[in-house]
Amino acid sequence: MANFINVILPIPLERTFTYSITEEEAALLQVGMRVAVPFGKSKIYTGIVHGIHQQQPEAYEAKEVHQLLDEYPIVNQIQIKHWEWIASYYMCTLGEVVRSALPGAFLLESETLVLRNRAYEIDESQLLDDEFLVFEALQHQSILKVQEVSAIVERKNVLPILQRLLEKKVIVLKEEVYEQYKPKLVRYVKLGTAYLSDEKLEELLNSLTRAPKQSQVVLSLFQLQGNTQKPIKVSDLEKSSNTSKAVIKSLVDKGILEEYFIKTDRVDYDGGTDNSTTKDLNEYQTLALTDIKASFEKNKVTLLKGVTSSGKTEVYVKLIEECLEKDLQALYLLPEIALTTQLISRLQEYFGEKIAIYHSKYNVQERVEVWQNVLQAKPKAQLVIGARSAMYLPFSKLGLVIVDEEHESSFKQFDPAPRYHARDAAIVLGHLHNANILLGSATPSVESFYNAQTGKYGYAEITRRYGNVLMPEMELVDIKEASRKKRMKGHFSERLFLEMEETLKEGAQIILFQNRRGFAPLMECLTCGHSPQCPNCDVSLTYHQFRNQLRCHYCGHHTALPESCFACGSPDLDTKGFGTEQIEKEVIGLFPEAKVGRMDLDTTRGKHGYEKIITAFEQQDLDILVGTQMLTKGLDFRNVNLVGVMNADSLLNFPDYRAHERTYQLLTQVSGRAGRTKKRGRVIIQTYNPYHQILKQVTTSDYDGMYTEQMYERQQFKYPPLNRIIKVTFKHKNYNILNEAADWFAGALRTNFGGVVLGPEYPPVARIRNQYLKHIIVKVQKVQSLAQTKANVRRIEKSFKAVALYRSVRVIYNVDHI
Repeated sequence: MANFINVILPIPLERTFTYSITEEEAALLQVGMRVAVPFGKSKIYTGIVHGIHQQQPEAYEAKEVHQLLDEYPIVNQIQIKHWEWIASYYMCTLGEVVRSALPGAFLLESETLVLRNRAYEIDESQLLDDEFLVFEALQHQSILKVQEVSAIVERKNVLPILQRLLEKKVIVLKEEVYEQYKPKLVRYVKLGTAYLSDEKLEELLNSLTRAPKQSQVVLSLFQLQGNTQKPIKVSDLEKSSNTSKAVIKSLVDKGILEEYFIKTDRVDYDGGTDNSTTKDLNEYQTLALTDIKASFEKNKVTLLKGVTSSGKTEVYVKLIEECLEKDLQALYLLPEIALTTQLISRLQEYFGEKIAIYHSKYNVQERVEVWQNVLQAKPKAQLVIGARSAMYLPFSKLGLVIVDEEHESSFKQFDPAPRYHARDAAIVLGHLHNANILLGSATPSVESFYNAQTGKYGYAEITRRYGNVLMPEMELVDIKEASRKKRMKGHFSERLFLEMEETLKEGAQIILFQNRRGFAPLMECLTCGHSPQCPNCDVSLTYHQFRNQLRCHYCGHHTALPESCFACGSPDLDTKGFGTEQIEKEVIGLFPEAKVGRMDLDTTRGKHGYEKIITAFEQQDLDILVGTQMLTKGLDFRNVNLVGVMNADSLLNFPDYRAHERTYQLLTQVSGRAGRTKKRGRVIIQTYNPYHQILKQVTTSDYDGMYTEQMYERQQFKYPPLNRIIKVTFKHKNYNILNEAADWFAGALRTNFGGVVLGPEYPPVARIRNQYLKHIIVKVQKVQSLAQTKANVRRIEKSFKAVALYRSVRVIYNVDHI
């Protein structure tokens, strides 16, 4: 009986593909293993085994598997179930989820190798110049990659040359799959076995009297062995003997020293194993913990609403402790990588080496190691902390899922597919494992709070700050009035300036929040009003003074700062608006004595970018920190007494139904960074409209008022949480085709759904990377079946793709669009 397997390929196609396997392979293979399989004419992909069966495919002949890549499954059944849910709910393909979920090193793809054809005698005189160059290179090198051929002939497109060489039978091509992950091997040394006896050792030391450096290495080796029973690293020996690698190598060559390699994890923590005991909870935290546990008893997802600095982390720690005691795994999700750096040191005090960290700033090799540790349920991966991708790890015994700062929009993936929301996907993951699920925030999202109010979620609350520290004193400053009376110093009102002066005198720290990076969002000619635009996107270029260039924040296009206007040639150019760079410059001018730092996307690009800035601020090497919304996310700085919000209006006036909710959350969160210890903090919010309802609610911490207002508005205009939203985006480089296609699709949707279809409409930035964009929003009422609606939309897409003209239009779905 023939055997077959279904394979998930990491490509955006709707279904799995069937391949034939032998009896021996059928005995070895299990669901979740990786196999290399041929796909298309000559490509080889890594696929995940989804099922093993004996049914031959009807539409095509099953190809044979190229090779088996694993000895054991690297993906478990629960993961596959979870990925299928993500693909179905967020309207993408299983292949896209696999590509997003697996570390890049697991997704091997073929590289074409060029080999010399030794079966034929080659007449060199028949070869053209570029062909001869390749032929000559193959005589010195047995294998060439396509990109190496490209470098040899100094041409980008070398396929025609390779085609001619194939026809002349000079070369053969071979598809090869490379294993990208290489374990990190650390070099260790020990004394050669021949010198282990005392007599031989004495002889050795006498013979080395003329080579003092080599003698020093041997003596240092003894010293290190005396101090520690651990194996001796080459690097340690080099340091302690104060010699070079060459001296150690010569001893190895002589056989006096033997070197060996030990596989080591790249991600290693030197946290002391003597774990400190967790802090005692105060009465408010204890009460919240009791409520959470009672809600867990009923198997409910639980929302913990605790004011900023109320000690939510300590409650999480108690729950994690109980979870690990039962020998279960815990997952702690955070919205920003910046937060993981600060939280790790706090949790390491309690859990030592049980912590594994997983996020996008880790390189491929490090991620593979964390994956393997979680898969094998090793003690060093009992508690996983990470950004949204940590949810994809192969947990086998997950007991607790914590989603901190659950209101954060960073949990939603925007591009590429799957466009999932990590909070919602983590809840489903928790249910699949029968784990307890806790969502925490000082300003919960309207959706989560609605679920808690309607009894779908359990609810717990901490209303007081830890240590009964008072909430910060908030003040709204009218900058319209201050500008009119000429009482502004640059972008600083007199009130904010005086408070900053006072805070610096007291030796405390300041955070300044401006939600826009760069120096100025707009550069304008004072003569003709022209402002430089990005050639690829419908957006003006942002001025970055640090690099002295104009940059596009959508496609990365940049150009040197112009001396004169592109349109009229006038040298009178001026900037409009302001970003973090400009604030930083102004602060340095106003307070030359103060040490100023900046935290935005430009300053945190490196692997340890966040860590350096946060550590410097924590250790009070910086007095003032200017930053974008990265600063608002749950960071804990003990010495911050003043928070300044430079302009609250840019947040409010945003074309989005969540703008007011977001503004409340952002301002409350950034305010929560002030006065977290003894002294009451101060927050100064600069605005042109101090009478705005949301700003008043922020200053009085009136979450319930904001929630009631938002719910009323969303009920009126059919927005979540009372309705579901599917946003359909169309992309095409031709403006007219896009318009026609979007109109056709919208018409078909209206025929199906009636009046709850908005659009098609251009977004605020209607062209990105030379692709025009148009959106349609489908509002699905609670009474309608979401699954049925999605199936209808998919059916319409099939008819849409059948129209030849529309086939090249890209259709993107974003379910629960944020």
